[in-house]
Amino acid sequence: NASSNDLCVDMMKVQLKLLCDGDYFHVRCCAHILNLIVKEGLKDVDDAVFKVRECVKYCKGSQIRKQRFLESCKLCDIVYNKGLCQDVPTRWNSTYLMFESALYYKKVFSHLEVVDSNFIHCPRMDEWA
Repeated sequence: NASSNDLCVDMMKVQLKLLCDGDYFHVRCCAHILNLIVKEGLKDVDDAVFKVRECVKYCKGSQIRKQRFLESCKLCDIVYNKGLCQDVPTRWNSTYLMFESALYYKKVFSHLEVVDSNFIHCPRMDEWA
């Protein structure tokens, strides 16, 4: 695996035409910097991230709530085939996957907000955009 990574880095150095011939290009540093950039960008939508995270945690929090979520899927004519992804706050790509799965079930979350008085963190319409 390390030799594959080294080969990939060597190819990227050539293709990206980096300063100093890429002598200071390190994959781990780049991944860390990318993670910091994305985390900073996510601060702008912090309320929406929090609400979606709470929705997913709520639905996955017990067997009864998961069953209520599945029933709401049926009532909303949404096929439950994607699952709900819970993010890991330290990994931005998991936040993306959480949003991607939650967006598919947006209608279900809106339904739960109406029928379940304990479902209190549903994002507003403008927060889904």
